[in-house]
Amino acid sequence: MSKKLIYLIRHGETEYNKLGIVQGSGVDSDLNETGQQQAFEFFKKYAEIPFQKIYTSALKRTHQTVVHFLEKGIPHEQLPELNEISWGEKEGRIPNSKDDVLYADLLESWAKGETHRAAEGGESPEQVVERQKVGLEKILANAEEDLILVAMHGRAMRILLSHITQSELSTMDRFAHTNTCLYLLEYSYETQSFEILVSNDSSHLEVKSNLIG
Repeated sequence: MSKKLIYLIRHGETEYNKLGIVQGSGVDSDLNETGQQQAFEFFKKYAEIPFQKIYTSALKRTHQTVVHFLEKGIPHEQLPELNEISWGEKEGRIPNSKDDVLYADLLESWAKGETHRAAEGGESPEQVVERQKVGLEKILANAEEDLILVAMHGRAMRILLSHITQSELSTMDRFAHTNTCLYLLEYSYETQSFEILVSNDSSHLEVKSNLIG
């Protein structure tokens, strides 16, 4: 029976994360020092895993999260279909009370099943999952790759995890995530289904290092 093991991680911390500023797909930010450290800690724990390929979004914070693996010469493919959701006009703005209310209202509407709604000028979860299906099809088409690493984004991960578990998008917030957290997924080509083996694992951050590497 042919299976694919997928190490799915969220990118490391950026200054936007630290300050609570929405990035979305329109802000191509770098990892901050903490994020670089998180990326290195993840690499230290999983450096010996023989990944056959690395997939990232087209945003550099995902590339920087897996840079130590890339330096080993592991093949890499960027898939813009894995980019974070677009938050439209909210992206890159200092949080304020009005935006906080609009954001909370949007999340509440999604939880009620109104996943067609989008932030002004942005994407809805339903639009995101449609482009993710294209990216996922590209990943699964390479059946000879049975061990891969995928780096993407928090909200996009929640949407993807809802899709692959055949859950309603309205339940996406049940998939918790932290910077560089790991979801370990197994895909069966026989049943064409996914199983989540590990959820939101950040145990690699429990051991700190003074080196960025």
